Order: sequence, then structure tokens, then C-alpha cells
Amino acid sequence: MKIQVTVNGIAYEKDVAEHRTLLHFLRDDLGLTGTKEGCGAGECGACTVYFNGKTVNSCMVLAVEANGGTIETIEGEAQDGVLSRLQDAFDRHHAVQCGFCTAGMIMSARELIHHTPHPTVKEIQDGLEGNFCRCTGYEQIIEAILDATGGYREKEDLVYVREQ
Repeated sequence: MKIQVTVNGIAYEKDVAEHRTLLHFLRDDLGLTGTKEGCGAGECGACTVYFNGKTVNSCMVLAVEANGGTIETIEGEAQDGVLSRLQDAFDRHHAVQCGFCTAGMIMSARELIHHTPHPTVKEIQDGLEGNFCRCTGYEQIIEAILDATGGYREKEDLVYVREQ
């Protein structure tokens, strides 16, 4: 079936099998490999992308369901080679660890910040609930999101300004 989608601002028209997931369409057909497949069952969040303005687990969406839609992946987060504020904060706080979950974390954090521009630690934890980091890097991830939203300051040890 032929579909038309806009991904990271670029329009595509492609033939896809009716059973192909959005994840495999992005990775295999468009070469956008930043989105990862973790569990393949919508449980880990590694494949999180923006689809028509909301985050989805791309392993659970068929590519044909995206026909006519707009998708944003981690590759579209940086602009003109400059990292987004969120990506920069993840880098500064070493919130990438192995990097496998990072794209999904950033996409979920982006949606959280869109709805809650200055989240508390608890709101960040709730906002990332469907994203798993197997390296247990949650502290750095929370720090990075607080940094990106102006919610922390550093002394000898990190001090959270907006605790729970």
C-alpha cells in the first residue's frame, strides 16, 4: 500500500506492506535508525516518536496508520546541526549512558515539557513512566530534564530546586 507521510519536515511517499510497523518503516525504509526497537511490545519506550503531535510507541503503530500524518523522530530534534536544549542537557549530565533508550527518553521528555514547562521531579518520573533505562541512569536523566527547564542549581552536590 502506498502511504504519504511527513517525517522531520520531509514529505515521503512509499509503498509499505500492510503489516509493517512504523518503527521498521522509519528504520529500514527511511534509514532513521535513532529510534530503537527494545521490546517490540510497547513496554520499554525505546521506539518513542511524535506522531501527529503526541508520543507513541512506534513498534505498536502500523506504517499504514501514519498515512497522511506527521512524524518527528530524534533525528529531527537538532536543528542545523545544533543540539536542542534537551539534547544538550542530556549530554552535559551524561544522561545517555549506553544510548539505547536516549531517543525515546528525549521524545517523552519533550512531550512532558510541552505540557508542563517546569516539571517537578515527581512529574518527570511520571512523564517518563513508560520509558525504561536498563543502565539505571534515571538520576542523570532527571537532572538533565531539570536543567533543560531551569529547575536545578549545582553546588558541591546537585540540589534539586523543584523537588516533589
